[in-house]
Amino acid sequence: MRPYKDLEITKDYIIREFDENIDPIELKWHRDNEDRVIEVLQENDWKFQFENKLPILLEINKPITILRHDWHRVIKGKTKLLLKIHKSLAS
Repeated sequence: MRPYKDLEITKDYIIREFDENIDPIELKWHRDNEDRVIEVLQENDWKFQFENKLPILLEINKPITILRHDWHRVIKGKTKLLLKIHKSLAS
């Protein structure tokens, strides 16, 4: 089972929700097979971390570009996390 729920999927983006009650152990380091840009859709207190970098707060109007095969993870906050994941903008 995945630690998130996809609310909407199109050929260009995914709207993804992480619940505030998720067990942090489920949020693992991972790599994707394509470039992505993540956009935060609502205020939250979650963080994002690239391998060998310090975590950064996920903020509205501050998109994050994730290149193909870069190790990364999200770090749980106390609120729900809602993201828009663009597949075509990072290419």
